[in-house]
Amino acid sequence: MKEKMPPLQGMYYFYIAAQCGSFKQAAETLFVTAAAISQQIRQLEDWLGTDLFIRQHRKIVLTHEGELLFEQAEKGFAHLQAGVRLINQDPNPNQLSISTLPSFAQHWLVPRIGEFREQHPDISLLLEPTNELVTFQDSSVDLCIRYGEGNYHNIESQWLMDDVVYPVCHPLYQQLHGIYSVEDLEKADLIEDKWPDMDWHRWLNTLGKRHSRATLQYNGSHFVLEGALSVQGVALVKHSLAIRYIKEGKLVRIGEHALKPRFAYYMCAPAGYYKRQKIQLFAKWLRSEINQFEQNNPIEGKVIETDFSLSWQE
Repeated sequence: MKEKMPPLQGMYYFYIAAQCGSFKQAAETLFVTAAAISQQIRQLEDWLGTDLFIRQHRKIVLTHEGELLFEQAEKGFAHLQAGVRLINQDPNPNQLSISTLPSFAQHWLVPRIGEFREQHPDISLLLEPTNELVTFQDSSVDLCIRYGEGNYHNIESQWLMDDVVYPVCHPLYQQLHGIYSVEDLEKADLIEDKWPDMDWHRWLNTLGKRHSRATLQYNGSHFVLEGALSVQGVALVKHSLAIRYIKEGKLVRIGEHALKPRFAYYMCAPAGYYKRQKIQLFAKWLRSEINQFEQNNPIEGKVIETDFSLSWQE
């Protein structure tokens, strides 16, 4: 008894031919020649050591062995087709679950998400702010928005936007401590994220300035920004998160230099998920919002591109 699988192409040609009851119709279905169908089935019969069809003048009829094989082939290909559908099938087409960074959620996405709800009221949203990477196999999450290099294992990453980092503080802190330039940072309380894309030492080193040690660290960009808003010191923050508060007068930017790290924002999900209608609708809306944001909030001053030489991403 043979334990190896027979040629799968021959099996599929046999399955279609048995369904059609004709090599010619099977060829038309598969967009190949009738000779190709006949050849593949003959090779399968040779492999099995038995005839599968009785070839008549205008039709083909399954032999007893052919009927046995067709019964199992029909079940097998039905299971395969069901598996393919499951890859792209959306178990909850009216609920969109998004995992993203707490900082991006709080200071960028949430203030805008109401517009998406107005455009698509039939889609309910679940926003899950977390720094942890999502394992899609063990989660109901549909989509992630991440800040990194976009090279996540078994995930398709689609670039959304770049960003820059620069120092900001509360206007009251600026007045109390006289912080108006990068040189004044020597007398400031420096706030930074513990993750390396917000490293004061590297930021100042790139500008050729004296190294200063952060006096206050937080685990997360959203806490860093809140620290600046709470008059705790000068924070190194992303433009995308801070510009809203600068325009409102709640923060002021220190100096004219902005550094562009190699990290960027990416939309991340298994490749098949992007075929889901709700993700397509959200992605279209999100890109539109990003384009509008970049047009309305250009980065002013001197932008320096730099490689932070980091492997971390969140």
